[in-house]
Amino acid sequence: MTDPSSGDPVSDGGVSEEFDDVGPDAVDDAGGPERTGGSPGIAVATALLLGVLGPVIALASGVAVFAIDSLTGGLSLVASVVLTLVFGQYVAFGGLAVGYLAWRGFDREGIVSYLGVRVPSLKEIGIVLGSWVVILILILVVSTIVQLLGTETAANQSAELAMGNPTIIPLFIAASFLVIGPCEEILYRGVVQGRLRESLPAAPSIVLSAAIFATIHVMALTGGLSARLTTVSILFVPSLVFGAVYEYTENLVVPALLHGLHNAVIFTVLYVTVTQVGPDAMPAVLEFVPV
Repeated sequence: MTDPSSGDPVSDGGVSEEFDDVGPDAVDDAGGPERTGGSPGIAVATALLLGVLGPVIALASGVAVFAIDSLTGGLSLVASVVLTLVFGQYVAFGGLAVGYLAWRGFDREGIVSYLGVRVPSLKEIGIVLGSWVVILILILVVSTIVQLLGTETAANQSAELAMGNPTIIPLFIAASFLVIGPCEEILYRGVVQGRLRESLPAAPSIVLSAAIFATIHVMALTGGLSARLTTVSILFVPSLVFGAVYEYTENLVVPALLHGLHNAVIFTVLYVTVTQVGPDAMPAVLEFVPV
């Protein structure tokens, strides 16, 4: 397959098979750099670096929120959560993703094109809903197996915070669609998986990006190492679906909506459980919030 504008060979995903990570100075006429995938090793190393750097920046942003809290004499819980989302998501994940692509030489149009950002079609909305059902079934099956095996799982810090302060759960529900889904998907599917896809076939790119995404959640979990690793393994399941959906649709909005829907439903169940039933009845599925 060739690019009609340049005659260069491209892969099935529309990515040149002779790509090379050349930095920000070489830009083509389409608003993006003359890029090649380079060696698979470089692609994997870049994906790992970006995948880990996001949470590192997010942790550093937590220090900034703490400093603001100290300087202001104490922020309200809502203000603290909002600032944490802004710095820990928009800056740490979204900012890193856009900054990396800008460094490579993509202008605004090129970034949108690279990520595949467009209004989803009715078919793609159907894919979001159908994929969410698949994720729900898979997680219920996996969580049942984990319970039968008696394996300990870790708790998610966001879920614990929400359980202790149910009035902020609606904020988390809205943030799932407006902040968490878009920001995490732009980094881990749009950039991490996208960078891998330049050098690797679809399957390993999806698996590796899902593994990176699931693993970085170790920092968002509480409990022993074994429990954290078990939960990370479970989080690998929705991560695979996010990646597969992105590969199939080539539209970043689709996995962002799917991610947001998944989180929002779980937070909604959490809210109903805590306010109507009681925190002791929290379903085991709530341990698997990929935020």
